[in-house]
Amino acid sequence: MLPALPDGDERELESSEEGGGAGEERRPERHGSTYHSLYAYRSGRSSQQGADSGNGSPSSAAAETPSSEDFSLSLLDTNLPAEAETELRSFIIKRLTKGALFEGMGNVASVGLSIPEYRVGCYYCRFQQENLLEMATVESDTNNAPEYVVCFLGGSEKGLELFRLELDRYIQSLKINLDLEQKTLETYVNPYLRSWFENAICPIQRVVQLFQEKLAFLLHAALSYTPVEVKNAAERTEKDISRFLAAASLQGLVQEGTMTSLCIAMTEEQHKSMIIDCSGPQPQLHNAGSNRFCEDWMHAFVNGAEGGNPFLFRQILENFKLKAIQDINNLKRFIRQAEMNHYALFKCYMFLKNCGSGDILLKIVKVEHAEMPEARNVVTVLEEFMRETSVA
Repeated sequence: MLPALPDGDERELESSEEGGGAGEERRPERHGSTYHSLYAYRSGRSSQQGADSGNGSPSSAAAETPSSEDFSLSLLDTNLPAEAETELRSFIIKRLTKGALFEGMGNVASVGLSIPEYRVGCYYCRFQQENLLEMATVESDTNNAPEYVVCFLGGSEKGLELFRLELDRYIQSLKINLDLEQKTLETYVNPYLRSWFENAICPIQRVVQLFQEKLAFLLHAALSYTPVEVKNAAERTEKDISRFLAAASLQGLVQEGTMTSLCIAMTEEQHKSMIIDCSGPQPQLHNAGSNRFCEDWMHAFVNGAEGGNPFLFRQILENFKLKAIQDINNLKRFIRQAEMNHYALFKCYMFLKNCGSGDILLKIVKVEHAEMPEARNVVTVLEEFMRETSVA
């Protein structure tokens, strides 16, 4: 059965907060129009707070919930129309006043602006410039280190939430390279802010469009922790592939020790790294592996490519990983039962045979059960069954 998003989920991603069928008409505008704003944030209470720090809890309570008189927010760069920028600034001021903007922690919300004329997803983050923060730490004066608030607007709240970690990483580069000299602002900061959607949101979509049916091999490599080497690729293409592999892997969803052991095991195995050669119009793959599970999900990606919605691709990818985790947990449950029940051992075998990703699942549970003798014996028997079946 071909995995795909239910129709309702797909419509929800396309129409976001509006409801109804309007999202279908507006989709090109929604994903084509993206915005950013960068503000300088100055707290007016840093010196006062230091003077009152010995007075106990009232001072710390005030520090947690500043009023709008306690700080200033100055616009440094934006591509929003003036009216919409004023509305966005009002939203950010409210968040700051409530103490809901913590340094270095990105947030996603839905905001209503006059341009565009519907609710739009907004990622916003307060941060300090990296090199100045280090200097301030040395001087023990972090309160006076300049701070900034950056906002990225586009798509829906639900869509941007899927990419929050990517946007957090995107801000890291800005923290390191931010320089408010006019020349740097024009040559680096402004272009960097303007390209946030292309660089942080669209890599998965570009990889799907580049690989098409060959995407199954990439999904298999991500799930099996197979080392991947990219050759003769443009810098952006190489980064896109790396980001896709990271997003498609089960990192953070399986035990850290399991992931490390799998990486070591795959590196030590006889077969070589998968090589992606991008010297021609279509990537050529060598030493690539696949299975029915990855091929089924590849079709879900390729079918989704017709709509051109980058948020939909990410949702499909999350569903792909969720199904893989469910299969791993089911197999582990069957293995526990098989330790005491021969019929359950047969159920394990049938599950591995029918799930479409038995080769990968068996490697994962083998690593996880390496220190459990009874479970390890079950896995060994299953490996023999699978080997005999493949030979037959």
